Amino acid sequence: MSEDVGFTQLTATGGEHSPTVGDLRRLSAVPVELSVEIGRARMSVGETLELREGSVVTLDRMAGEPVDLLVNGTPIARGEVVVIDEQFGLRLTQVLGAGAAGDAPPAGGAADQAPVAAGALQEPGPPPTADSVPDPAPESAPQPVAAA
Repeated sequence: MSEDVGFTQLTATGGEHSPTVGDLRRLSAVPVELSVEIGRARMSVGETLELREGSVVTLDRMAGEPVDLLVNGTPIARGEVVVIDEQFGLRLTQVLGAGAAGDAPPAGGAADQAPVAAGALQEPGPPPTADSVPDPAPESAPQPVAAA
């Protein structure tokens, strides 16, 4: 039941059906989901059930560290969070190459998330006052978000 199968030899240019820029342009209208990941945490089901409005969950990233830009769950870049006209934005500081995407933590995998530090689940404190919340920048230029 075995048959001889013939394969076309691939060349350095990608073989007979190498994609051209025109071929890739057909994909330009395909929607993708962009998301920004600021950090991760790992906790038990019991700790999760204890979460209430105002609870604080400590993430595995330090304030000021770059955040990940994900396309359909795959990290493609890193950057810093900015505020533009009262909306969050992301200023890219590093674009990950095809091989470098493995340098960033994979999105959505619970097995590689850092455990929540002891005491990370905190009781809600008093609400912020007008004195503790900074005024938005009057100009529309992107402003880095201050580290807490």
